[in-house]
Amino acid sequence: MPRPISAVFDLAAFRENLAVARARAPHARAWAVVKANAYGHGLERAVRALEAADGFALLDLADAVRLRESGITKPILLLEGVFGADDLHAVAEHGLTVVVHDHGQIAMLEGAGLPARVPVYLKMNSGMNRLGFAPDEYRQVFERLARSPVVAGITLMTHFAEAESPRGVADALRRFEAVTAPIEAPRSLANSAAILRHPDTHADWVRAGIMLYGCSPFADAPAAALGLKPVMTLRSELIAVRTLAAGDRVGYGGIFVADRRLPIGVVACGYADGYPRHAPNGTPVLVNGRRTRTIGRVSMDMLTVDLEGVPEAGVGSPVTLWGEGLSCDEVAAAAGTVSYELVCGLTARVPQVERG
Repeated sequence: MPRPISAVFDLAAFRENLAVARARAPHARAWAVVKANAYGHGLERAVRALEAADGFALLDLADAVRLRESGITKPILLLEGVFGADDLHAVAEHGLTVVVHDHGQIAMLEGAGLPARVPVYLKMNSGMNRLGFAPDEYRQVFERLARSPVVAGITLMTHFAEAESPRGVADALRRFEAVTAPIEAPRSLANSAAILRHPDTHADWVRAGIMLYGCSPFADAPAAALGLKPVMTLRSELIAVRTLAAGDRVGYGGIFVADRRLPIGVVACGYADGYPRHAPNGTPVLVNGRRTRTIGRVSMDMLTVDLEGVPEAGVGSPVTLWGEGLSCDEVAAAAGTVSYELVCGLTARVPQVERG
């Protein structure tokens, strides 16, 4: 018998979440962001389920080539562009679109001797202060690229630093529009948070990321309230049940001490599966569909849960670590992180199952 843990992927949820993005931005085309192995959900699986997207955005050239070789003909966007001049020949050969965010990338484009022209997304730094050209040089860079015989069209792009926060996008959007207003070119600004809360940013192309996977970009709005459904459900079972006496400690370091007689269960899931080791006592979990809590430190292969409110539980009882019935966002918040980290952290040893 295999170890009783699995990650179940609901392909219908992918499609429904994409439909939410389209409903929120009905006049824009939609990139499905599938970087980081589709946020831990499996690149090929996600692309297959999200076939109704207008294109796919990711980071790694090798992944983009793999999609082309698998028969994907829709646009593919490299979100950080290329990292070396040699990459540009593969970009041209496979008809990829590249983000350009610094002068070195422009020099590589101009000097590569490409056999075909390359579509470009020209990125402005509107306040994130990671990648992108400063507003005061952006027009000049645009004009340089527009004159280039190797560029097959330019889309204006920025990425919002605070679309999910109360400060929002007003300052960044004002900065972007002040520079780009005279330029006639398509635009791409909105990530998941902006798609959901800032319709004035939708423009020509939106970039749907975390929302496609059924998680919320907002601390104050659960995914279900946004109409999003979890794609990944991490499931396991109880592999042991025991009873603590008052004063007994649980797990490495004894960070949980029972203050009364307490039934507990051992779950076949640990940090080697991708569950966060730093999840504290009280992180929510479902046993037999009932909400309870973790207790003690998460170890490599196991974690322990309070069974006081689940008296019928025994060896083999089903456990949901996150997903259907228990939002990954809530588990992540309890662990002091974000759902992005949890789903991206699913490890290769966890068996994967598709449905829908």
